[in-house]
Amino acid sequence: MNKNKKGRKFGRKRDQRKALLKSLARALILHGKIATTEAKAKELRMFIEPMVTRSKDKSLQNVRFLNRYFDKIALKKLFVDIGPKYKERNGGYTRVTKRTPRKTDSAKMAIVEFV
Repeated sequence: MNKNKKGRKFGRKRDQRKALLKSLARALILHGKIATTEAKAKELRMFIEPMVTRSKDKSLQNVRFLNRYFDKIALKKLFVDIGPKYKERNGGYTRVTKRTPRKTDSAKMAIVEFV
């Protein structure tokens, strides 16, 4: 029986999934726009939105929380560039745009970018 479980597994164990999302989020923060599969893009959106919300307020608690996920370079960009940019916005910081399927395996592709 389905009990409204949320989140995708990607055929990976928990620590591998966590590492995948952290690296995708870091790439999105540093580059502003990344291309990935549609499922990863949708999962990344759920992962990164709360991070951006926390980066709008540079309190010690938020810095320590985000320090668990990102290195110094990504943290600085998150707090200096991205957080203040969305100060007046209440969520919806990312956009997922569908692309043509990948040629090799016909996987559904998407672009994730900050709005």
